Amino acid sequence: MPITLFEPFRAVFYTPFYLPFALGTYADERLDVRLAKPDQHGAAAQDLIDGKADVIWSGPMRLMQFHDRDPNCPLVGFCEVVTRDPFFLIGRRPNADFAFPQLAELHLATVSEVPTPWMCLQEDIRRAGVDPGSLRRTDSRTMAENVAALRAGEVDVIQVFEPFVEELVASGEGHIWYAAADRGPTTYTTLITTKRTILSDPETLHRMARAIYRCQLWLHDRSAGEVAAAVSAYFPDMTDDVLAGAIDRYQRLGIWGGDPRLPVSGFVRLKLGLLSGGFIRRDVPFEACVDNSFAAQVMAEAPSPPDTT
Repeated sequence: MPITLFEPFRAVFYTPFYLPFALGTYADERLDVRLAKPDQHGAAAQDLIDGKADVIWSGPMRLMQFHDRDPNCPLVGFCEVVTRDPFFLIGRRPNADFAFPQLAELHLATVSEVPTPWMCLQEDIRRAGVDPGSLRRTDSRTMAENVAALRAGEVDVIQVFEPFVEELVASGEGHIWYAAADRGPTTYTTLITTKRTILSDPETLHRMARAIYRCQLWLHDRSAGEVAAAVSAYFPDMTDDVLAGAIDRYQRLGIWGGDPRLPVSGFVRLKLGLLSGGFIRRDVPFEACVDNSFAAQVMAEAPSPPDTT
């Protein structure tokens, strides 16, 4: 029976989600997983509730948003892959001594496409003793537009993810001021399904988690070049050097978890940003949003990574 898996958008930091297709671990698990996109940007979680998909990958931000609105929300995260924040602050000039209070004197452009990057960053800024609302900030442009603005000297620092970072650093037009991954675990992306599917088809979810886990084991034992070669078909517009450089930076920062458990510490750090940023209104409990039983089962089975030799 085909399984419809929605991806919210294509991104390098989602690399481990493409590996089960590229390395054949879904096929090894006798799963017919079909990758698709929601009809509208940001609609994947509601589409899952409406039965248009069986599983999605998304930020636990959506879990908390929907559980904040409805304590009986059926959405559950069960297999984390991105365990740290994949975004960066890139400035026009080198700034080895960057500190958040410096932003008070600068023009900052932040991500408009999704809310999580700013929610997390504003919490970092707040903890540094700066009011995020006091900053000169542009929040209405895409990352690509902000890259152009940085190059044109219209802004001082921008918030972006890979491959924009690799492209700017390689060209000398941008400099890394802050890697958000350095704050520590901040759960960023997980597989999400419904309570209905957990009850009706737990074996499929178990196999999906095992397929992901085997790829996680492979990923952490391979060079960036090998990983880039495995997923290059998903990024046809990127050069091999840019893709490998982006993956190498993410590997060194520990963006991708070594197993599919979603940790409480990462969940709480994300939740604090969503609360202080006003994205959610109440303290959504971890237990309502996360089921780590599938992760625990596949880890206990100690499967082998795929053989790609």
